[in-house]
Amino acid sequence: MNDWNTRIIEEFRQNEGRVGGPFEGAPMVLVHHRGRRSGAERVSPMVYQPVDGAYAVFASKAGAPTNPDWYHNLLANPETTVEVGTDTVAVRVRELHDEERSAVWERQKAASPGFAEYEVKAAPRQIPVLLLEPTG
Repeated sequence: MNDWNTRIIEEFRQNEGRVGGPFEGAPMVLVHHRGRRSGAERVSPMVYQPVDGAYAVFASKAGAPTNPDWYHNLLANPETTVEVGTDTVAVRVRELHDEERSAVWERQKAASPGFAEYEVKAAPRQIPVLLLEPTG
């Protein structure tokens, strides 16, 4: 997975935030996060949905039964940065719940049907939706 992510990160940075392959045309963001136990700096490429000037990301882990490590890291250290295109933006992370989550999640499944497949695979786990809100 690290080699896969490294290739996506390199392609993102070389092409002003655009990547090809299975993510071609999808809005992508590079999310910086700190390991909650290790303290190590990490970067994870993610598909996002724009939401009122913020970035919604989805802890789908391709439908795995557990949440991805980056989800736990972001909740433990919610002040971070994201790379969007050629910009780096300071953000604060918060998890969406109830109707707010539902509205964003339903739009994501409609825009990218693969997320509906992840939802089925992940059941009974509900896929978390995090909102990365610019702070500057």
